[in-house]
Amino acid sequence: MGESLAALIRPLALALWGAVLLVSTLTSRLELLLRGVFHPLVGLSGVVLLAIALQQALQGRRERHWNRSWALSGLLAIAVLLLPPNPSFSDLASNRNSDLGSDVELDFLLPPGQRSLTDWVRLLRSQPDPQLYNGDPVRISGFVLTQPDGPPQLGRLLVRCCLADATPIGLPVRWPSGFSAQPDQWLAIEGRMGVDNVAGQQRSVVLPERIRTIPRPAKPLEP
Repeated sequence: MGESLAALIRPLALALWGAVLLVSTLTSRLELLLRGVFHPLVGLSGVVLLAIALQQALQGRRERHWNRSWALSGLLAIAVLLLPPNPSFSDLASNRNSDLGSDVELDFLLPPGQRSLTDWVRLLRSQPDPQLYNGDPVRISGFVLTQPDGPPQLGRLLVRCCLADATPIGLPVRWPSGFSAQPDQWLAIEGRMGVDNVAGQQRSVVLPERIRTIPRPAKPLEP
């Protein structure tokens, strides 16, 4: 009986990890970790692992002793299935470089009220003169992004592949008196773009007229 159970440890662990990949693909879990274009590859990997697990189980190869590594791997897979990912975007952003590199684009084609937070950040970094946008309507959403040397911003995470290469971006917000912006809180802001003076230099700042708390979007990462 012990040998029969030992023989199933490896295929069971493989099957559990295959289930982790499939469940993550079929639910919203991967949206927190990986760009959508890569999701089918993860799902296919899960199918392959399940196929290998079935093949090894049918072969019925006998193990002479318990393989602790495979047993621990299976327990870890169970933990991953039971505890879905819940990353702190604000904490992650605080440890990442916000340089967009060559991704910065100048784009005046979208009406101001239709620009996302990412559109605004790219536009402001391409053409930073705040007088160009002073008074423009703003309708954006994002998470509260803490700053080490100032008030929190409204932020997003841009990814090329996954959270491992995430680039944080943010827009300065002139928060209303008495409003407490909590890290990782998702907000939708409607208002206008204004101008602030910081260390003798002008910069664009969002002037909120309406702030709403919203659930984290199903697809919080942006390309």
